Amino acid sequence: MKVILVNGSTKSDGCTARALREVETTLLDLGIETEIFELGTEGVAPCRGCRACNTLGKCVIDDKVNEFLEKAKTADGFIFASPVYYAGANGSLVSFMDRVFYADKCAKKNVFAFKPAAAVASARRAGTTPTLDEINRFFAITCMPIITSTYWNEVHGNSAEEVELDLEGLRTMRNLGRNMAWFLRLKEAADKVEPPKLEYKPMTNFIR
Repeated sequence: MKVILVNGSTKSDGCTARALREVETTLLDLGIETEIFELGTEGVAPCRGCRACNTLGKCVIDDKVNEFLEKAKTADGFIFASPVYYAGANGSLVSFMDRVFYADKCAKKNVFAFKPAAAVASARRAGTTPTLDEINRFFAITCMPIITSTYWNEVHGNSAEEVELDLEGLRTMRNLGRNMAWFLRLKEAADKVEPPKLEYKPMTNFIR
């Protein structure tokens, strides 16, 4: 079993990365394979709304989005993490998730359906809960069970060293890892149970 942890921060050694490392260590201790996927500093272009993914089966912009979509096929669970930017997620992460989930939906790959996911937020002080809500909405529209912990999945600090002092935040990350591993094992045990057959039509808007 494998979990991909997406670091939506531009820093591979900052507060968000420190939170993910705590989750990763717990998952590894429990026998779950992990991979941290770094968005990095290059930025991610927003979705063009061109719907080329309908025919291509991937995003027309060939960058980290398509790289991640390939990796996601072999993953069993996901954790998406972001620093707080103005009480919301990092813009690059939002653009990344817009395109990842839209390409999957348009191409009808269903790579993410029924796979568990969790959101993690890091902040100096505030804005974590709206950030978590923003990320969780991607899972809620994709039939993904949302993994929670013993508090909101957040850490606080202005540096990785300060996050070390957030003992409750790190404890929350460890419990998140335990809950993810537990759910994956439950899902593995239930593999003989066929998932529901979903309906995708009709699709309507408010004027027709």
